[in-house]
Order: sequence, then structure tokens, then C-alpha cells
Amino acid sequence: MNSVTPMPRRSGFTMIELLVVIAILAVLAGLLLPALSRARESGRTAVCLSNLHQVGIAIHVYAQDQGGWMPYGPTAPPFSHPAEFYPSTGAPTSLLSLRDGRPAALGLLLVKYLAQTPSVLFCPAVDQPLDARSELGKVGTNQAQCSYYYRHGGVTGMFQNPPQTPATLRLDGPGENRDGRQVRALVTDTQFLCSDEVAAFNVKPRTHHGRRASSFLWIDGHVSHPLNRNERYTVDLRSNADLYDAFNRILRVFEFGDADE
Repeated sequence: MNSVTPMPRRSGFTMIELLVVIAILAVLAGLLLPALSRARESGRTAVCLSNLHQVGIAIHVYAQDQGGWMPYGPTAPPFSHPAEFYPSTGAPTSLLSLRDGRPAALGLLLVKYLAQTPSVLFCPAVDQPLDARSELGKVGTNQAQCSYYYRHGGVTGMFQNPPQTPATLRLDGPGENRDGRQVRALVTDTQFLCSDEVAAFNVKPRTHHGRRASSFLWIDGHVSHPLNRNERYTVDLRSNADLYDAFNRILRVFEFGDADE
């Protein structure tokens, strides 16, 4: 009687099957990665808005303690170096402290009002490397910056001598902007572009959210995240000839916000 020799059982994948599996995985990855990226960005946006909400609470408590006045000052020292980013008292600024270490603008909130949560002054959706702990460590000894522009009055000049207290520093009566609209926007993400030539003065690009949108804190304390349509919230100073117009352009971002809200 003839016996039938069983066929050997095949193990593993054929090359075609392996290629099919790889193709399926590639398709799944292509579908999932954008969703994961959007989820990650949404999470960062949520943290950014939470940060600004906490900053808004701190500003309002500060104002209650100061008879209605928002954080303001100190008086700008005589300008002596191009790396000084505070040549005019009351100009919109991202500074937390001056080159001599004195707290300025939102930095005035650090000692009492944001002492336990200083990291809220830094947006998690920054587009360039940023060491928030290092920046906070400079407060008291050197010039330090946060992630947000603060409408520190309404001064647009590169130099203001003698300084004059702007009329837009009270939460209960912030006044009007240059367009005749009520001041509403108080703090927003920095969207700042500059040339490589000014890097020697520690002037560097600082943008957030891929410049697709900017988070805003409004004077009544609420926050929002409008789209940066046509780069209206971007301060583009890549032409060095425009550097002297920096404070005017930063304040214009806030005025766009006043109109958009």
C-alpha cells in the first residue's frame, strides 16, 4: 500500500504577504499620525489658554490690591545697549525683568500673585526651543522674557522721555485704542520674526502654534484662540529697517485683537 507523504506545512509570510502588511500599516499610520498631531496641538492650546486664564486672574487680583490699576512699570532706564528691550516705559512687551534684573510688566506678578505657578507665563506650543526655567532664573539679575506680549500701556515710540502714564491701565476703564475702539486685548502669544543679523543682540524669532493662531487674554478675563488670518497677529521684522517700528507693530496686533473680538 502506497503511503502519501504529507506536504510540509508552510511557516512565515511570503514576500507578497509581508508587503501587503507593510502597506496596510503605512495606510493606518498615515491616517493616525495627523489625528495624533492635531490632538497634541489641541492639548497644547488648551494648556496655553489655561495659562492665560490664570494670568488674567492674577492681573485682576493685582488690580484689586492696587486700586484698579493693572501691572505697570518700572520706569525705563536710559538706553545704553541695543540688547535692551525696554527703552520706553509703557511699550507693549514680553519682558519679565529688565537688564538690571528689576521685574517689569507681567514680571510684577511673580513675587506675590504667580509665585507658585510662574510657568503659566510660558506657552507650551512654542515653535523654537525655550528653557522657561532658565528665563525665570534671570529675574532679579538680568533681562528675562516670557511667551506672551502684555499690553503694557500703549506707548509706541522707541524712546519716551519723560515717560507719561498711559490712560489705558485701569481694568474698570481701559479707554480706547488708536482706532477709537475700546481696549479689549490684554495679553497674547508672541508671533515675532526677525533677521539672523540681530541674533548678536539676543534678538531671536519667537512664535507659537505654528503661527496658525494666537491665544488672547481679554481685559474682562476670558480667553480665546482666534486664527492668525493673513498673519495679522505676526510682527514681521525680518527687514532690519523695520526694527524701529517694533513697538508700533506689536501694539497694532492688540488693536487687531480689539477689532476681532
